[in-house]
Amino acid sequence: MRQAITQVDAFTHTPFAGNPAAVCVLPAPQSEDWMQKVAQEMNLSETAFLVRQDDGFHLRWFTPTTEVPLCGHATLASAHVLWSEGHLLPDEVARFHTKSGLLIAKKQGNWIELDFPVNFSEETTAPPELGKALGVSIKTVMKNSLGYLIEVESEDLVRQLQPNFELLKALGVAKVIVTSLTHTDSEYDFVSRFFAPGLGINEDPVTGAAHCCLAPFWRDCLGKDEFLAYQASSRGGVLKIRYDGGSRVYLSGQAVTILRGELI
Repeated sequence: MRQAITQVDAFTHTPFAGNPAAVCVLPAPQSEDWMQKVAQEMNLSETAFLVRQDDGFHLRWFTPTTEVPLCGHATLASAHVLWSEGHLLPDEVARFHTKSGLLIAKKQGNWIELDFPVNFSEETTAPPELGKALGVSIKTVMKNSLGYLIEVESEDLVRQLQPNFELLKALGVAKVIVTSLTHTDSEYDFVSRFFAPGLGINEDPVTGAAHCCLAPFWRDCLGKDEFLAYQASSRGGVLKIRYDGGSRVYLSGQAVTILRGELI
């Protein structure tokens, strides 16, 4: 079966930045085994597979090792491909049926807004040696369905983190968000990084799902509903966030196509 595949850098307007994702718009459903093998072959943090339905598209996301229930950057990449490759008209809304429910994407000029479920966190006690595994002193520890959310004292600490991934896995910490406020002169409200050794991804370059957790956390801390966030991986990525305290969070990003190919 010959199958078109597109690689997109998401949460950036600059090639070779943001978070790369592969996107396959399938003419018919394929087996989980086939999709997992394609994701392993692409060896990106996520590969997205879409099949058209009457009222939108069925969407699934695979890392090189497993299927995940929610992925922001590959959803953004998928919406970008649907519009840029002519599957949807520019004024049409992208509707995705996923394991996390119905997700909506809207094109707004050069940005794409994603309508995602919020992910609340609760304060908890840090696992033993978590600070040692991260190599940083911990200010606040929260837990949510994605993993741990760790606040540290400064932006510099977030940017300079060099976690011990083997120790994180040994502690049973599969996924962790580390965040802080930015410097007072920054254009961004907060920075973060996301580590997921349990998914076979030591560090994810830019993570939409993490910002579903970060939005309510920073709304509680800062008392505001709109943010400009920066994920400070080596590639870097920018997100606009809108969250008013309800059950949905709105994440906006840009995307750029890097390559188009064909699986043969």
